[in-house]
Amino acid sequence: MTPTLKFALAGACLSVVMAGPAAAQQAPMGFFITSAPLDGGNLGGLAGADRHCQALAAAAGAGNRTWRAYLSTQGAGAVNARDRIGSGPWANARGVVIAASVAELHGTNNLTKQTALTEKGEVVNGRGDTPNQHDILTGSQADGTAFSGEADRTCGNWTKNGEGSAMVGHHDRMGLNTEPPALSWNSSHGSRGCGMEALRATGGNGRFYCFAAN
Repeated sequence: MTPTLKFALAGACLSVVMAGPAAAQQAPMGFFITSAPLDGGNLGGLAGADRHCQALAAAAGAGNRTWRAYLSTQGAGAVNARDRIGSGPWANARGVVIAASVAELHGTNNLTKQTALTEKGEVVNGRGDTPNQHDILTGSQADGTAFSGEADRTCGNWTKNGEGSAMVGHHDRMGLNTEPPALSWNSSHGSRGCGMEALRATGGNGRFYCFAAN
């Protein structure tokens, strides 16, 4: 074997050794904001929202995981968003972990405008952008649980695209002030209605969070 060939082989082996650990460090995508809306607050219920998450994930090459929408419901048999999404950890499309557990997700997490990306790895418009789309549908309280009472916080359990309201969070953690609700990723304020026009007027675009439950 010539010295030149030995040097080339040694360099190739070194490249493999150096690249291996780096590639292994990136976590698979387990979280995203939907890149495309459905029909305002009418998501086809939880089942329809889950299907949308699954379809978007599959298009992004992550369809091998089970995806769930981070949405709560109200009334008899109310569902808590936090109970639907598995145990974590969850990373975005660029491999950045946004939370290691359900407790961390609803505590001190790593969700910001720069990390709360779509399944395509895109940044979603926030406060200060045109148009502002930082309102993300959740129907949830800050701890990820459902609301009690008769006031609509879920666009009729995600079946309305007209009258009604949905609780939204701010993915960019920014609002009109620095009070906790304004900075909340999952429980900031109610929308003006459930149609796309009303959601956009509030500062949204019918987007919601998707998490891999496995």
